[in-house]
Amino acid sequence: MASTNRDAREQKRRITSMEAKRSLREQQAKRRKRDNVAAAVAIVAVVVLAVVLQLTVFSHNPTADQTAAVEAPLDSSAPPSAAASASADATSSAAPTNSAGIPPASAAAGKTFTGTLSLNGAPIGIEIDGTKAPQAAAVFKSLADADFFKGLSCHRLTDADNFGVLQCGSKAGDGAGDPAYQWGPVENSPADGKYPAGTIAVARGSSTYSNGTQFFIVYKDTVLPQTDGGYTIMGKVTSGLDVVQKIADAGITGGSTDGAPVTPVTIDSFTLE
Repeated sequence: MASTNRDAREQKRRITSMEAKRSLREQQAKRRKRDNVAAAVAIVAVVVLAVVLQLTVFSHNPTADQTAAVEAPLDSSAPPSAAASASADATSSAAPTNSAGIPPASAAAGKTFTGTLSLNGAPIGIEIDGTKAPQAAAVFKSLADADFFKGLSCHRLTDADNFGVLQCGSKAGDGAGDPAYQWGPVENSPADGKYPAGTIAVARGSSTYSNGTQFFIVYKDTVLPQTDGGYTIMGKVTSGLDVVQKIADAGITGGSTDGAPVTPVTIDSFTLE
C-alpha cells in the first residue's frame, strides 16, 4: 500500500514537472514571437525613417535648391549651370514668385538712381538703371535705404581670362543666400554673354527667381555663358573702378583664380538717391 502511494506521488510529481516545462516552453515561444515582431517593426521603422530623410533632407542640395541657394556669378572652371543656376527653363520648374517683402518693380520703373558704394573707405560712384532692370533697381534701392549693406563683406574675387569680378552682399559673409529673400526674374541679361568692365550685376542661385542681396562688380571685361538665363545687369560704375582693381591686384587667397580676396573687403556704405 505504501509503495502504491509513493508511485502515485512520483507520477503526480512527474506530471506537474512536465506541465511546468511545457508552460515554460510556451512562454519562451511567445516571447520569441513578440521579440521577432518587435524586431520587424523596428526594421520597418528604420527603413521608413531613411526614406523620409532621403526625401526631405538629402534631396535638398543647398547649392542647387532655390530656397537655400549659394548666389554666385559662376565658377571659373565651369559654366553657370554647374555652379549656381539650373537652366534657362528654371522659371517653368520653379514657381515664379518673390519672397514676402520684396518691393514691386513699379517702385523703380523708369527711374535712374545714383549713389556711392564705399569699400574699405574708398568711394565708388554707381548708377542703377530702373528702366532696364526695374525689379533689381527696386530691390537694391530698398536695401540701400535700409543700410542693409553696411558692414557686410565682399567675399569673392575672380581673376581669370575673361572673368574678373568682385562679389559682395552676402548676409552671412560666406556666399550663402538668404532663403527668406528670393526674387526674380533675370532682367537685362546680355544675349552675347559679355559683361563689360564697370558692370554691376546681380548674383543668383539655382533659378532665375533666386536673386537675393548679392551683387558683383565686373572690373575687367568678362564673358559668362548665358545658357541658363544669365545675370541681371542692373547698373554700372561711374567712377572709382580702380578701387576694385587695386583689390584684385592684391590677389586671391591661396593664389587661386577664384576665392576670397587677400585684402579683406568691407562695405562701409551703399547709398542711392
